[in-house]
Amino acid sequence: MSAVINPLDGHPRCSWCAAAPEFLPYHDDEWGYPVDDDRLLFEKLSLEVFQAGLSWRTILNKRAAFRAAFAGFDIDALAAFTAADVERLLADAAIVRHRAKIEAVINNAARAQQLLAEAGSLAAFVWRYEAPPPGPPHGAATSPQSEALSRALKQRGWRFVGPTTIFAFMQAMGLVNGHAEACIVRAKVTASRRNFTIPRH
Repeated sequence: MSAVINPLDGHPRCSWCAAAPEFLPYHDDEWGYPVDDDRLLFEKLSLEVFQAGLSWRTILNKRAAFRAAFAGFDIDALAAFTAADVERLLADAAIVRHRAKIEAVINNAARAQQLLAEAGSLAAFVWRYEAPPPGPPHGAATSPQSEALSRALKQRGWRFVGPTTIFAFMQAMGLVNGHAEACIVRAKVTASRRNFTIPRH
């Protein structure tokens, strides 16, 4: 992944964040910082499910609508969704109306409940798969860690969690520092990771 100079402040950033105006705050303030909040982790896993075959810009612009439609990505609330909820969501034009993906997110919530009983928290489980520094090469689409986490989730019945989807999740949630070497945010993410305590349960 290369870096480009942002004309607004003259600092280099990952080239992808110049593709749309809404990418800049997401890149600077969210992407790559370590996360240990189970709801946020499950939300991102779910949004990655919906992104499959689509652009992140589409999903990012619909994120508020997804949160409203999917009970704020509360795991217990989502796991209780019924067939009637699936039909309701299929009629919601504010989100991506894809039956298999909707059903996958509801299924994954139930699987997440089981994982919470197993590992204590979703955070404690996924952070077992953190990529050690310096991490995979820039521009990689998968890593040994994303392949391992993908296998672990699939074995537990999760859906739409292939290694590419999981790699994108890991980059966004700080398990991989995917920022370009020259990106101004890379050092901030590195510092944030140094001050981050890996969840243990």
